[in-house]
Amino acid sequence: MARRGAAALALALALAPLAVVLAALRAQGAALQAPDPHAQETWSREPYYARREPRPEPFPPPLPAGTGAGGRGPSPAEPRPPQKATKPQKAPGTHRLAPQTPPPGKNSNRKGVRTKNSEKAASDDHSIPVAHDDVREGCPPLGLETLKITDFQLHASTSKRYGLGAHRGRLNIQAGINENDFYDGAWCAGRNDLHQWIEVDARRLTKFTGVITQGRNSLWLSDWVTSYKVMVSNDSHTWVTVKNGSGDMIFEGNSEKEIPVLNELPVPMVARYIRINPQSWFDNGSICMRMEILGCPLPDPNNYYHRRNEMTTTDDLDFKHHNYKEMRQLMKVVNEMCPNITRIYNIGKSHQGLKLYAVEISDHPGEHEVGEPEFHYIAGAHGNEVLGRELMLLLMQFLCQEYLAGNARIVRLVEETRIHILPSLNPDGYEKAYEGGSELGGWSLGRWTHDGIDINNNFPDLNTLLWEAEDRQNIPRKVPNHYIAIPEWFLSENATVAVETRAVIAWMEKIPFVLGGNLQGGELVVAYPYDMVRSMWKTQEHSPTPDDHVFRWLAYSYASTHRLMTDARRRVCHTEDFQKEDGTVNGASWHTVAGSLNDFSYLHTNCFELSIYVGCDKYPHESELPEEWENNRESLIVFMEQVHRGIKGVVRDFHGKGIPNAVISVEGVNHDIRTEIIFQS
Repeated sequence: MARRGAAALALALALAPLAVVLAALRAQGAALQAPDPHAQETWSREPYYARREPRPEPFPPPLPAGTGAGGRGPSPAEPRPPQKATKPQKAPGTHRLAPQTPPPGKNSNRKGVRTKNSEKAASDDHSIPVAHDDVREGCPPLGLETLKITDFQLHASTSKRYGLGAHRGRLNIQAGINENDFYDGAWCAGRNDLHQWIEVDARRLTKFTGVITQGRNSLWLSDWVTSYKVMVSNDSHTWVTVKNGSGDMIFEGNSEKEIPVLNELPVPMVARYIRINPQSWFDNGSICMRMEILGCPLPDPNNYYHRRNEMTTTDDLDFKHHNYKEMRQLMKVVNEMCPNITRIYNIGKSHQGLKLYAVEISDHPGEHEVGEPEFHYIAGAHGNEVLGRELMLLLMQFLCQEYLAGNARIVRLVEETRIHILPSLNPDGYEKAYEGGSELGGWSLGRWTHDGIDINNNFPDLNTLLWEAEDRQNIPRKVPNHYIAIPEWFLSENATVAVETRAVIAWMEKIPFVLGGNLQGGELVVAYPYDMVRSMWKTQEHSPTPDDHVFRWLAYSYASTHRLMTDARRRVCHTEDFQKEDGTVNGASWHTVAGSLNDFSYLHTNCFELSIYVGCDKYPHESELPEEWENNRESLIVFMEQVHRGIKGVVRDFHGKGIPNAVISVEGVNHDIRTEIIFQS
């Protein structure tokens, strides 16, 4: 009976969107009632938002020719807007980032300050039906930032040049230093007038609920839109403007170029296309914007294109964003599920006193076994790069479940490797980013520690010590080619070193790691050392280590098993195309960094460390986590398995006792390693 009930429900859901499409074709934009979009979402276990909402606003009948907002052709002349931003009619549901204000709603992942209640604004217009008894389920982003929305789905009235085309109007897109004709930091209209627009083709009927905007990302220019109208259409020819009472609603835009601003529509609008029509912009600036659209695609089982591109996962994991307390609780749950192979410990505390928790996964937790290599994953050095943190929490759940299920591959990995997972190295920064939320945090909120330090670049610069010694060609060599000592100044209390950095250094000196990966975000590439250029005054230069061939293989082992990194058809995240090296890059040839974790690890310990950039979106919406897990799951496992490549063994004396600090050299490789611990026979 349960199967028959499920089949009946599936049939009802399949017929509902068909009826919606037929109604839309008959009325050319007549009223569309959206079915529950979450009924088709495989991954949603419960409503992600719980805010009251009026029903979607129906389209009015088609407008007479020559009236209202037309298509892309010429429109009647309108007065030129003031160049200086005028105070617009405030739109309901405007959100601005305000880190000092507690986030509204315990389940909301888009946080901010609500300046006007959207229900009240909608109820002011008695011609729009408002159902106050409905519960609002906020819609996720369509995917401009995550690149789910392709370049072909973005159109604009005009653009200044190709590098400022509609395809660059994506939330948080970065222009880089050059701001050239191919990769610039926003969509910018070719003219500054009221006839400019940028639109998104959702390629299916969608319940649109909100718009998020930013200005142009630029080191030199200040361009942003201060107010705009929103229009929707089913055919891209007949457009309906979102109303506020009897007049067109003017939404309040940005007051600077980087902080995202969310405007929720007074009532959801069901359509295929959505268009943003700027009304005013920053004084002495131009019409430029980046954006994200919030919307729930309506089910369409008859559309092969969407069925083909849907991603599902069969793993029963906790796909959500976890704050500090929830992260700690999840670790405890994993430990209770798999007490024989897991151990929770901390490596120190953050600036704000939060413990830096790690989970060890091994057949003998807490014990270093002879011949069993030590591996680690680190995430969250930049607090706003949240995807890596959540992937680590998913990985520890997955390893526990698969071990209990008897998965031979996972059992072998756990029994032959001592795995350490540190999911949040910068919990202070994460909590700040969590307050902003997945869409309103911008590009850098929470990146640094509480005292303003970038952990990823906060390690001692040992490269310069090594290279200067090599240039002097000192014989005997005063500076070794490995295990280079940390300078005294770095160890002093007055040095600008984060407490989190000191904790990681102590952790790496205590445990003899062989291989490690630090997960970052904002790009899709694996970077290997050196991260610092050897030539002075250069910002980019290929700087290989003596073990370059090994690092290249390690990077490729992750990139080649990722679902997207080596896909030549995929769009670049921002400005860099890493396909020429199969989704990998030498760190220094990308951008030089002094004092990186990768370089420090290589020169001060035996550990080979790489930076793994796991996604274009640093802080993806919760609904994206299952797909991101599928993108990275195999890569995370394959990379751990690489720790068993190469030669391993024990160095003993004539009496069979282990020799500590024995130097091991490989002919042709100017980088030695040392034995770590005295092993008893």
